[in-house]
Amino acid sequence: MKTIVFHVDVNSAFLSWEACYRVHTLGETEDLRDIPSAVGGDVSKRHGIILAKSTSAKKYGVQTGEPVVSALRKCPQLRLVPPNYSLYNRSSHAAIALMQQYTDKVDQYSVDEAFMDMSACCEDRDPVELADELRVRMKQELGFTVNVGVSSNKLLAKMAGDFEKPDKTHTLWPEEVPLKMWPLPVGDLIFIGRATSAKLGKLGVRTIGQLAAMDRELLYAHFKSQGYFIHDLANGIDRSCFDMDIGPNKGYGNSLTTPMDVTTTEMAKQYLLELSETVAARLREEGVKIGEVTVGLRSSELITQSHQMQMLNPTDLTSEIYEAACKCFDCMWDGAPLRQLGVRTGKVEEESARQISLFDRTDYEKQKAAETAVDELRVRFGNDIITRGSLLGKQARWTRDD
Repeated sequence: MKTIVFHVDVNSAFLSWEACYRVHTLGETEDLRDIPSAVGGDVSKRHGIILAKSTSAKKYGVQTGEPVVSALRKCPQLRLVPPNYSLYNRSSHAAIALMQQYTDKVDQYSVDEAFMDMSACCEDRDPVELADELRVRMKQELGFTVNVGVSSNKLLAKMAGDFEKPDKTHTLWPEEVPLKMWPLPVGDLIFIGRATSAKLGKLGVRTIGQLAAMDRELLYAHFKSQGYFIHDLANGIDRSCFDMDIGPNKGYGNSLTTPMDVTTTEMAKQYLLELSETVAARLREEGVKIGEVTVGLRSSELITQSHQMQMLNPTDLTSEIYEAACKCFDCMWDGAPLRQLGVRTGKVEEESARQISLFDRTDYEKQKAAETAVDELRVRFGNDIITRGSLLGKQARWTRDD
């Protein structure tokens, strides 16, 4: 059986999901996708950056990851809406559920991206025809568009999915690599950051094809083991570079790729708190508890590591999951700049009574009632309706540091 992999990527995910929600649920007549608009945080906070932008905003030079204040200077009429992470999680689940109607082998890479092993489905169906069908169904049934990349491994499917957008299907079979991938700038290659691209430029490497043709030992001399890695990438060789397995047990988890390198403990733990909140909210929503927390980290040099911790009691509380995540983080982080963090939980069980220690004075029922009330507020009014006080001070201090 020939291996067929789809990479499905929601176009401007946060903005598309916001637009669908506001038009179809709130009854707004103006579609964010049709005007200069963006999803971004409060300019007074650490997350005062552009998370997603419309095509119209892109024409003004607005870029994902840039400060909101900079984007507003480029486009004063930019309509800015705050992020609603609970909405994005629900939208992501809906997209994954549709993909699972085709195959049970769906590997979610991020909140808006997933890989599908379509080998069995394509034994008697044309892969491009199936990819087009999936795209159309996403648009008609869920209201947003996706790009679908088709190839024989994850790396090439991902590269294909990043070709012309939006709402497109692209192939990148191994035999198409010289024609479709090698002429591209080397900075377009997955996992090649600005620093690596600049260093390659000093060696005279401007295109992916030039990198693919370079001597492996010369690359090792300049980049150590990363040299072998990027040479494989340029030649379309996938060594499971997309996998970040942060726990052997199935459970509930979330991860994010940060818009900039994470270089401080405080910054990393803010992300861990946000991830812990989204995971705990899902646990409470589905009436389950977990007995294990795992934190996964990926550095800017693509080095992945993880650490796991067992819980004394099964829990669905943000505070306990976050505390465990912080302990895992402290045990393994060596200070290397981070680009991806993940929190995963395992040992899932149905909700049960908690065994209380004689020396534990924490009112867990009261704490859960408070967190459940926050869940309900965020579902009704959006993620930013309430913010932890512990984050506000940190965010203000980070803003000044910037």
